Amino acid sequence: MEQTKVVVRYANGVIVKGFIQNFSPNKDWFHLTPADKPSGGTMEIFMKRLKAVFVVRDFNGNPQYNERKMYIDGENPSGMKLEVTFADGEVMVGSTLLNYDPKRQGNFIIPADPQSNNIRVFVISSAVKGVRQLFDIAG
Repeated sequence: MEQTKVVVRYANGVIVKGFIQNFSPNKDWFHLTPADKPSGGTMEIFMKRLKAVFVVRDFNGNPQYNERKMYIDGENPSGMKLEVTFADGEVMVGSTLLNYDPKRQGNFIIPADPQSNNIRVFVISSAVKGVRQLFDIAG
């Protein structure tokens, strides 16, 4: 089974890249194997200290790529279209298959840009300043 590549961002700005296997949105913690020490054991990552868990295609991404923060006319993702503003000011646009619930520990968001290095993002509710549902012009 292929391990899932993630970039973990703590609320204090610290970033850790690694692999996860036992992630559950309902647990308070998960194990991460650091990418720079794959044979060095695992770290316990506690959700309450995080901003988000980014499931990524590549650890480095493309620094020159400017990710699209909107939907193009005709794009109809499954679920609700949302704009999420983090407490640090970062804004993410994407969709969620389930209703976004700020009472949950976190919510999965699928980025609006299909070329994003982020496949999906588990957004920690305590790190969010605001959420706005986006609607098409027609409705």
